Amino acid sequence: MPELPDVEVYLDALRARIDGATLEEIRLRNPFLLRSVDPPAREACGRRVVLLRRIGKRIVISLEGEVYLVLHLMIAGRLHWKERGAPLAGKIASAAFDFSTGTLTLTEAGTKKRASLHLVRGETALATLDPGGVEPLTASAAEFQAALTRENRTLKRALTDPRIFSGIGNAYSDEILWAARLSPAQLTRNLGPEAVAALRDAVRATLTAWRDRLAAEAGDGFPEKVTAFRPGMAVHGRWKELCPACGSPVQRIVYAENEANYCARCQTGGRLLADRALSRLLGRDWPKTLDELERR
Repeated sequence: MPELPDVEVYLDALRARIDGATLEEIRLRNPFLLRSVDPPAREACGRRVVLLRRIGKRIVISLEGEVYLVLHLMIAGRLHWKERGAPLAGKIASAAFDFSTGTLTLTEAGTKKRASLHLVRGETALATLDPGGVEPLTASAAEFQAALTRENRTLKRALTDPRIFSGIGNAYSDEILWAARLSPAQLTRNLGPEAVAALRDAVRATLTAWRDRLAAEAGDGFPEKVTAFRPGMAVHGRWKELCPACGSPVQRIVYAENEANYCARCQTGGRLLADRALSRLLGRDWPKTLDELERR
């Protein structure tokens, strides 16, 4: 799923292409993409783009007259910039937005179509789409700690909850926790002041570094290689590969449709976190430490 760094790079590319342009037409191939009925899509056409911004992982295209297009790409949605009036080609094409400067297309791979488009009128209606998490790059130390400890959650869950932090998902939460040398299973209210400060520093440093890196890779082009698995990541998507800091194999916990990737040596004092499925299967044979796993 595109997260804060990816969405910011999308926004930079869109500002260079459609800021001040007129939206001429919206073409929907997948009718389930549109999740709102008022205002109708035709009411957005003929309006000029006045601002582009982000709400969490959502891209907001603000049109004159306080009409907003709100795109949530979810897991498999991706944006592409084409010449004006480009056809919706291929089975994964879901929508096209024809501007006076070119055409923005949305594709979504896979069978589960989760990407969404909302059209809303007015700031009040737009605010209902905001889950309410604090902005991780601009929150003060006090705001960060208050959001983090409002509920007693594991760090992995807290970082990826959009009601707590805005724009952080599965991939960058792994990288943040590795940078902070904190366990994904650590409870938020058990963190001392130094650990909270280290986590905030890691959030800001990780998201900023990746935003800048992805922007440099895209250059003046439109970002086409948006993925949750990138060369240069320390632990995310690198199960069984070696931690760049200590050389131990990266571990993972699988839960629901997500997973947490971590380095046991760097983040949990060598202790292996229990994967529910494997723990159930192996019972007492489940290794408790990295050393025990390596002996086996």
